[in-house]
Amino acid sequence: MTIGWRFDNTYAKLPDTFKENINPIPVKEPNLVILNKKLAKNLDLDFSKTDKKEISKILSGNILPIGSNGISQAYAGHQFGHFTMLGDGRAVLMGEHLSKKNERYDIQFKGSGKTSFSRGGDGRAVLGPMLREYIISEAMHALKIPTTRSLSVVKTGETVNREKPEQGAILTRIASSHIRVGTFQYIAAKQNIEELKLLMNFTIDRHFPEIKSSNNKALDLLNLLMEKQCNLVINWMRVGFIHGVMNTDNMTVSGQTIDYGPCAFMDHYNAKTVFSSIDKFGRYSYSNQPKITKWNLARFAECLIPLIDEDEDSSIKKASEVIDNFEKIYEKKWLNMMRDKLGLFGEDKEDKKLINDLLNWMELNKIDYTNTFCYLMNVKTPEINCYKTNEFIHWINRWKKRLNLKENSSSKYLDLMRNSNPIVIPRNHKVEEALNAANENNLELLENLLIVLEKPYNNQDKIINFKSPAPLGNKEYQTFCGT
Repeated sequence: MTIGWRFDNTYAKLPDTFKENINPIPVKEPNLVILNKKLAKNLDLDFSKTDKKEISKILSGNILPIGSNGISQAYAGHQFGHFTMLGDGRAVLMGEHLSKKNERYDIQFKGSGKTSFSRGGDGRAVLGPMLREYIISEAMHALKIPTTRSLSVVKTGETVNREKPEQGAILTRIASSHIRVGTFQYIAAKQNIEELKLLMNFTIDRHFPEIKSSNNKALDLLNLLMEKQCNLVINWMRVGFIHGVMNTDNMTVSGQTIDYGPCAFMDHYNAKTVFSSIDKFGRYSYSNQPKITKWNLARFAECLIPLIDEDEDSSIKKASEVIDNFEKIYEKKWLNMMRDKLGLFGEDKEDKKLINDLLNWMELNKIDYTNTFCYLMNVKTPEINCYKTNEFIHWINRWKKRLNLKENSSSKYLDLMRNSNPIVIPRNHKVEEALNAANENNLELLENLLIVLEKPYNNQDKIINFKSPAPLGNKEYQTFCGT
């Protein structure tokens, strides 16, 4: 192959406890649906001299890249609060590709067939959910939010049975790694301290080399992961993103967003918004995301107890002090993030009330979250009558008074707001339109949507159609995990 793969597969060299050695199961008739050429270039991969048929075979696993070493990773997870031993039931990690800058990327085929972790599943994925992950992960990257990326989607030419027969597909996912909180839970559950220490050191070497010589690497790792995950969920809250399935197996130690199954973006503001069809009690609602982040971090801390201190009581005390600090850190970061969204420099004791009054007004009146901040930036929005009420005008006057407190020019505060507030997001109904068309082999809507989402902070021409929220109807919008 002349594509440019440079595999250096360190995870595959770990003991068998961590993984199963396995290759993708070949598919009947691979057919490339979409290839992320810009991402390929960033990875120093060149598909230009390879025809579509050959690319389809490569990115479906029918042809194994030279230097690859297929594995499915073992991990556990608290799924909706219930602990389960898991693993890659429908994915194969082909290896770790090194760019010319020696940046390391996991190359994973999702939907590549059964593994020993499939738990009775078919190991396959379907076209709609794989294209959804492609759209949303690339949109998140453009929104400047840490995320896994999508290199391609290939149809398999096979039928996959879900609620109804669906077209099979394989996604090529790119990640800085696939090490999860659930990976630590899996090894910790085996009660092999040496393997737990091996995983910790492997993780530090890969993601946090700055603490390799630390006196307490486990405690420092906990602190660093809390910082990364806190920043990540702040970013989700900033753009109205709802992950939908924040199980511990979906929290990476790299701080990247992973797994775009039942995720969605909020239209009108409602703190209790839930889109996932399986989240019956709102465990992973918009407003619960910070709480669940802390809960997941506490599960990570439990894994590290044997490594933080030889004395268990002392270890628990040290870990608890870190976890108990989460709310304080989050509150400060959230307040500063919302100040940025409103163009507020410095601090004022009334800031939190000003922010919450705006959110409460949006929630009470079912006002669009993204478009409200666009309106405040003088960006044309689809519906403006809602912003002409006396209540909102009164809030605007308070906001403007606060803007003037810190000698704040319009160019200065607007620059701050434009860096924080997207003008377009992947509106749920636009994503569904694109997916429905793609299922009928029409990729035009998908391609147009991806072009718009590449520059979410730019006031692009002719995008008003992509800014409108879905019409209010009797039916609640739901998303599904695709398994």
